[in-house]
Amino acid sequence: MFLLTIVVGGNILDVIHDYHAGADTTHLIIEGVLVVTSFTLIAMLSFGIWQQSRSNRQLKRELAEASDKRTSQLPPKVQEARHSLALVAQEQFEQWQLTQTEREIAMLLLKGLSFKEIAAVRDTVEKTVRQQASAIYKKAGVSGRHAFSAWFIEDIL
Repeated sequence: MFLLTIVVGGNILDVIHDYHAGADTTHLIIEGVLVVTSFTLIAMLSFGIWQQSRSNRQLKRELAEASDKRTSQLPPKVQEARHSLALVAQEQFEQWQLTQTEREIAMLLLKGLSFKEIAAVRDTVEKTVRQQASAIYKKAGVSGRHAFSAWFIEDIL
């Protein structure tokens, strides 16, 4: 966005310079249209980014509320087991030497979020989440998402 704004600013200066240099009216109109179009596109892009950020914040709130609501409705024994499993997962993440980011993504994977949902929650792109998930699977010595989740519940059931 910053670079686009600089380019538009440069175009405005160019139009002003061309005007003072006595450039052809057609040339000035064409450059003026380009400046207005560029400015409009920057405004639209900014609005789209703002809307996406707003949507991501809403998704985070809904996710937190749903998690809190679901947890509070669970029987006490299930809540305790869930807490214990989270502690076991964190200990295992330490043994696998996952980074803090990988730990956060690993927990979201265990909660069943898709790569797209994780990317939205973390304000990143889906490709980055996929790469980080691959690093997690490699450190855990598992083949993929299902094997990763199964690693934690395999001996419980």
